[in-house]
Amino acid sequence: MSTPEMIIVETHGAVGLIRLNRPASLNALCDQLVQELGAQLLAFDADPAIGAIVLTGNEKAFAAGADIKEMKSRTFPAVIFDDFIGNHWETVLRVKKPVIAAVAGFALGGGCELAMMCDMIVAAETAKFGQPEINLGVMPGAGGTQRLTRAVGKSKAMDMILTARMMDAAEAERSNLVSRVFPAETLVDEALKIGAKLATLSPVALAMAKTSVNRAYEQTLTEGVKTERSLFLSLFGTPDQIEGMNAFAEKRKPTFQR
Repeated sequence: MSTPEMIIVETHGAVGLIRLNRPASLNALCDQLVQELGAQLLAFDADPAIGAIVLTGNEKAFAAGADIKEMKSRTFPAVIFDDFIGNHWETVLRVKKPVIAAVAGFALGGGCELAMMCDMIVAAETAKFGQPEINLGVMPGAGGTQRLTRAVGKSKAMDMILTARMMDAAEAERSNLVSRVFPAETLVDEALKIGAKLATLSPVALAMAKTSVNRAYEQTLTEGVKTERSLFLSLFGTPDQIEGMNAFAEKRKPTFQR
């Protein structure tokens, strides 16, 4: 893989950190950036030394949306042929390991949608979430009308999508869009702490749990519980299940396989 130009990649113990790095454009999501991001997400996912991934931007913006200058001249035949959005933007959905979005500043349009594709969002007190596509004569196209509605409910999603109103971090936490809010200066460190905790756990159990939670949005309750039960039972007899339960019985910390 060639050296990326629009992301900064770090490792912190067993946690991979990816920083979006187009500061002059508030990390606008151009084709090159999303391709580099996707490649690095898959590289971390394939690395047995990495147990969790944190995705962040900078203090001004997680990502202020898609790169409109790049997108404005695209035509309908071109976006269909190129599978715009689906081709590269959704790579994070293929990652089996936990992915934490650490959002400071603006997470707008595609940036908000990218954060919502992650497994959890932690936010700085400075965070602003929004889907302002309506101001451009379009609408969200990377899951904004679907994931936002599932997170915050129909009325608030309609409010944000139809009026382009932004939601601050406190409202986002109250509305269940984000899981935790931290001071801006400690945001990435706190996200890395969460990632480090996740990296001590069973990778297979984490992957199964991710799958089960995601299915909750895609199935009826009855079918979802069937999926959960099947995944739960499939973990019995695995090395990590044996180690985890034996460690509990023996009052020691488990050592899971990596």
